[in-house]
Amino acid sequence: MLDLNKNFEKIIANAAGAKSAGYKELIQNLWSGYGELLRYYPEGSKHKSVIVKYIDLRGVASKKNNTDKDISHKRKKRSYEVEIEFYKKWNTLLNDNCVTPKLLAHEILKDEMLLVLEDLDSAGYPLRKDYLEWDESLLVIEWLANFHATFMGFNPDGLWKNGTYWHLDTRLDELKRTNDKNLKIAAHKIDLKLKQLKYKTLLHGDAKTANFCFGRDEKRVAAVDFQYVGGGCGLKDLVYFAGSAMDENECEQRENQILDTYFSFLKNAIERVNCKFDFNEIESEWRPLYQIAWSDFYRFLKGWGPQYCFKNSYSEKLLNKVSSELNSKDM
Repeated sequence: MLDLNKNFEKIIANAAGAKSAGYKELIQNLWSGYGELLRYYPEGSKHKSVIVKYIDLRGVASKKNNTDKDISHKRKKRSYEVEIEFYKKWNTLLNDNCVTPKLLAHEILKDEMLLVLEDLDSAGYPLRKDYLEWDESLLVIEWLANFHATFMGFNPDGLWKNGTYWHLDTRLDELKRTNDKNLKIAAHKIDLKLKQLKYKTLLHGDAKTANFCFGRDEKRVAAVDFQYVGGGCGLKDLVYFAGSAMDENECEQRENQILDTYFSFLKNAIERVNCKFDFNEIESEWRPLYQIAWSDFYRFLKGWGPQYCFKNSYSEKLLNKVSSELNSKDM
């Protein structure tokens, strides 16, 4: 494990109202060596444990010596800044319909960042799942609908202008790598379809199964990891979640069910938060974008991880359909 500076350990202790930060255990290393996710057990605190996200840019930055890596490094650094901004200014607007960990403390230095968060395990959400049954997927879809309803029409100040880690503006290098000529022509049209909207919300941005924590009774869910929160169409979160929670056959078979379920939850959520916008207009604008949003993520995947792309898959069929329809309009 990395050694945190003494000032950071004081921040952790103060955030927990403890005598000291106590002992720690490693949960996991952050992506590409950018730090660690830790669990601390502070001494003499009402908090049995707290979660610490420690971002260390010092060693990584010195290794970024070409254009591709520099772009990746800047994107990753920005993502941690966005996550801290989300917890500082946006997280408090959420309620029990879309649970997230509470922010206890944060710190940003030149090359180090610190987030101290409530431990969702201690808060009653200790379960993590690799594969979800349909009833469990419903919990996450409802969480997403509540999140999107809460932030409908908000400007993503301090966050990503466009949410998700795969949006085209930051993934042009991946597009260059693909050999799919029709995709290269359609990619910017897909991107515009998802940007030129009347109704936008905030996206979680990385709504995969691994970022949801389930209650012991398996009837409640909470979410973590807000590095890619930003503006956009809520269906981008929905398709990414569906693709992480179900295999492609199930995604194909349940496509209409997934959409109907999401919009049912979204309608209820919009009514609950007294959203000033008309739900029917939102649904009319967003529903036709489901396959386009799916194709947008698959566009990224074809450049980033072509080994995960298969010729006759549901994703490939959707991308071919969407690309052909968009490209034919210019013929």
